[in-house]
Amino acid sequence: MQNLANPTAQGLTRADLLPAERRARNIDSFASRVVYASGITTIVALLLIFVFLAKDAIPALRQVGLIKFFTGSAWQPEFEVFGILPLLAGSIFVTLGALIIAVPTGVISAVYIAEVAPNSVRHVLKATVELLAGIPSVVIGFIGLTILAPIVQYVFKLPTGLTALTGSILLAFMAIPTIASISEDAIAAVPRSYRDGSLALGATRWETIRQIVVPCAKRGITAACLLGFGRAVGETMAVLMVTGNASNLPKSLSKVLEFYLQPVRTLTATIASDMGETVQGSSHYHALFALGLTLFAISFIINFIADQILRKGGSQNN
Repeated sequence: MQNLANPTAQGLTRADLLPAERRARNIDSFASRVVYASGITTIVALLLIFVFLAKDAIPALRQVGLIKFFTGSAWQPEFEVFGILPLLAGSIFVTLGALIIAVPTGVISAVYIAEVAPNSVRHVLKATVELLAGIPSVVIGFIGLTILAPIVQYVFKLPTGLTALTGSILLAFMAIPTIASISEDAIAAVPRSYRDGSLALGATRWETIRQIVVPCAKRGITAACLLGFGRAVGETMAVLMVTGNASNLPKSLSKVLEFYLQPVRTLTATIASDMGETVQGSSHYHALFALGLTLFAISFIINFIADQILRKGGSQNN
């Protein structure tokens, strides 16, 4: 048999190999430089976005005061009163409500698609879930406005169906495909030998899924949930259409559930609805940039926490 591992056995000399080695090294060097340049470009872009937002947000923060801006309970631009606490509360409660619905539903759907469903059903469901993830948010918002809001109004006997609950259900519907699709990929990536070993030791199929497969895929599932959170907290059009856009705060912790049945206003919806009617350079204009800077900070903090969780999970696995 011809020795393919030995170039001299094929009649090739060292001089013949040098050009190929140089080309391979040049390609590797070029690829590493492209990756490095892409990383630097991403960092520079983030810094430029931060500078762009901060430049126009600082005048509003100076005028209102940092503490008053974040703790003020009224957002009344016509009177130059800029307190974003109701907007923060609206964003937080709508997003948390969406995650309470979307995370268990998405993860359970991923487990069913990856571990339980027959092959024919699995392919159809996965394609359907990925198709749902691509539906434009304005279409989903229109569906929520015309179908979901009247249902919420009828079930809870409310004067309007444009409430925080409506927004949470709609955002959950938008986040579930993202969570389910990425979680399914993470679960499917768990080696088959792990499942076979667990079954060989006498574990049932459910025990294998619950104690072996899902824990091994927890980093991917965590990433999927965080992406779903990002989809929910950054959504604009759907929330703008179904939450009522009224600045409200929960009266007390015991009345949080009642708060979900009231119209609310979120950070993203406020920016979208107000920016087009704001005079450039006005106090209102700078306050909206301060809202954008707040959203940027929230996204940065969530991504930092996610990175720490994933790093901790990786170190424990090692």
